Amino acid sequence: MQKLDLANEWDKTFALSDRVDHEKITFENGYGITLAADLYKPKGATGRLAAIAVSGPFGAVKEQSSGLYAQTMAEFGFLTIAFDPSFTGESGGEPRYTASPDINTEDFMSAVDYLILRDDVDEGRVGIIGVCGWGGIALNTAAADPRIKATVASTMYDMTRVAGNGYYDAADNAEARIAARKQLAAQRTADARSGSHVRAGGVVDPVPDDAPQFIADYHAYYKTTRGYHKRSLNSNEGWNAIGTQAYANTRFLRYIDEIENAVLVMHGEAAHSYYMGKDAFEKIKGGVNPDNKEFLGIPGAVHCDLYDGGDKNYIPWDKLAGFFQKHLV
Repeated sequence: MQKLDLANEWDKTFALSDRVDHEKITFENGYGITLAADLYKPKGATGRLAAIAVSGPFGAVKEQSSGLYAQTMAEFGFLTIAFDPSFTGESGGEPRYTASPDINTEDFMSAVDYLILRDDVDEGRVGIIGVCGWGGIALNTAAADPRIKATVASTMYDMTRVAGNGYYDAADNAEARIAARKQLAAQRTADARSGSHVRAGGVVDPVPDDAPQFIADYHAYYKTTRGYHKRSLNSNEGWNAIGTQAYANTRFLRYIDEIENAVLVMHGEAAHSYYMGKDAFEKIKGGVNPDNKEFLGIPGAVHCDLYDGGDKNYIPWDKLAGFFQKHLV
């Protein structure tokens, strides 16, 4: 396994809780890429615990939202990890700043592998949380891996839908997709000639006057002290321009109606992405086992409010913990 250079200092966007023990850990995914993670364990806990793996948002790092989710769930009694996906943050993988539908799904399944092999984890009581784009990846993973007994998709994006159809499906036509493919193909040629990758840019800064509200919402999280992190793609120079190309020709949610185990889709009702969460839930709810599927709409919350709670503590932590306490039994 690759030896990673991990930060020793506490460099999160949230304070360390005095109710948990924290350590940095690494594990290898099925493609041989070493992933970095933060492990949180309830202080003084003994025996085999229920466990949860967390990742997201898409283009964020474990020092941001996913770490907050993991630490808070550890305060409720779960052993948790928040990991950096392949090619990003402190995790390994080359080239940097790229994403893969297959490898990212494998990242989540490998996090489950890591947890069930720990002596202090009950392997029959493992769940996952995906935030934003990793909410869609979490649902894709849950459809593939029945070891995952409970899944939460928070403020969910289906990145394959956005990449292929645009926001609100506004570019869901062959002409728009062909034009996008030609642009990416030209960029690939330019990158191949130069031997390097052009970055696409992170969250726009400053925010243009005519930008959609959700751009301002992203800026308020990623570009301010609230959520900025030096390793976050969204806080800085973004993905490689061709780094998410494979997502456009992929569809994640094809089999989510076949998830037998518990699912909670949680979304802010004022989020621009609300339609993605609702559409995903409608498909899940019409599937093989509707009785353990839940949708939680949060009035007034925009997309990024479920990253860290926003200014009104929008994340219903008790509800989240109760969902896992009910289904990780």
